[in-house]
Amino acid sequence: MNLIDKVRSIQLTKAEPSILVIGDLMIDHYIYGSASRLSPEAPVPIVNVKNESTTLGGAGNVVQNLVALGARVTVAGIIGNDATGIQLIEILESEGVKTNTIIKDHSRSTTIKTRVLVGSHQLVRVDREVTDPLSKELEDELIGKLNGSIDSADIVIFSDYNKGLFAPELTQRLIKIATDHQKKVIVDPKGLNYEKYRGAWLIKPNRKELAEAAKAEKISNITDVQNAAKSIFSETGTEYLIVTLSEEGMAIVTEQSSKLLPVKATEVFDVTGAGDTVIAAIAYFVALGLPVEEACELANHAAAIVIRHIGSATTTVAEIIKDMIGH
Repeated sequence: MNLIDKVRSIQLTKAEPSILVIGDLMIDHYIYGSASRLSPEAPVPIVNVKNESTTLGGAGNVVQNLVALGARVTVAGIIGNDATGIQLIEILESEGVKTNTIIKDHSRSTTIKTRVLVGSHQLVRVDREVTDPLSKELEDELIGKLNGSIDSADIVIFSDYNKGLFAPELTQRLIKIATDHQKKVIVDPKGLNYEKYRGAWLIKPNRKELAEAAKAEKISNITDVQNAAKSIFSETGTEYLIVTLSEEGMAIVTEQSSKLLPVKATEVFDVTGAGDTVIAAIAYFVALGLPVEEACELANHAAAIVIRHIGSATTTVAEIIKDMIGH
């Protein structure tokens, strides 16, 4: 059976794998307007606001990609005890996502990123966030809530946006629980400390993240990817390193081999959120029993679809099949 037939079979069975996303939750707030004059108070544009919108950001974008593919999703993380946190929960629950493993931290605000756009130009971004690590009490509360959710999940995703959730000790505690329950952990990493991901089954950095973590001067070809990957395998013991390479596609790397999957996109309008689409698609198809290589091939098509749209976007299994046929 070829890959298209396999995916069609998945579509017909209406498979709904159970996926747990643990990650940094945030709201993306967009202000759209026009600017035709400078302020008399300072040499900055005056923006006349025309419209505003809010969407899920960070790990929430991974969640929305999983929902669009057809997964049953539980999400865990930390938010503030504020109006933004309430709004975040409402959006998640409106999409059928389980939120009982989200904890409110009274000492922090829910992360919100506000972008002011004039036409297609982003004028400024304003971040409201607290990135301190969790208290020991909150870590223990989160662990207590997650034991059952990890056990009932088909696969676990860590969506790390470096906002304080994935401190090394907590990350290792979570990986140990997943390992004890024989659950694969897939990581979308941030920062330079990959040792905290030791024991994860698959790690998905982009080119820049890999270069920084491996202290590589540059990554311009598959040989550079292989060389940089050596230190990551040594640090983490992971089975797979999936490196997204923007317009060049992605590389599937193990300690023994590497394979480059060329990009499938015919048009590129915006790569925002494409990494979230990739990790969601890999997790979804692996949870359904496909091997990593086939899951990555499908994720490559999924990424090609979303980067044809402006802003973070999602795709469906039907759209992936259509894109595969088109190639």
